[in-house]
Amino acid sequence: MDFLFKREGHEKAAEIFLLCSRGQMQGFICAHEITTLFYFLDKTIRDKRKIKKALSGILQRFDIIEVNKGILDKALASEIGDFEDAVIETSAIKVNADFILTRNIRDYLKSAITAITPEEFLALH
Repeated sequence: MDFLFKREGHEKAAEIFLLCSRGQMQGFICAHEITTLFYFLDKTIRDKRKIKKALSGILQRFDIIEVNKGILDKALASEIGDFEDAVIETSAIKVNADFILTRNIRDYLKSAITAITPEEFLALH
């Protein structure tokens, strides 16, 4: 979202996007995040052709984590208070992700996967 909407910190998100595009690292996105992106892009851009092109680029550069009943059940049982964040955590566990990249570290304090900011992540690489 930061990258596509050029929000604060979007430069770091763009660097990570580029690393994934070049195959220098493997990035994951939960399937439900793609639908959320479409929804927000449609509210602002209102050009479905451009939105589909942007999302197609994301689908080509990232692995998509399927959200299924098992993930949703585990998310409901998670200690993370926000359900969407819990879905991201359980999805990250499913694919053995090293980190969850977010600007919202506080939401993942109880996560089994360490959450770090894009800036912290880039400092490691």
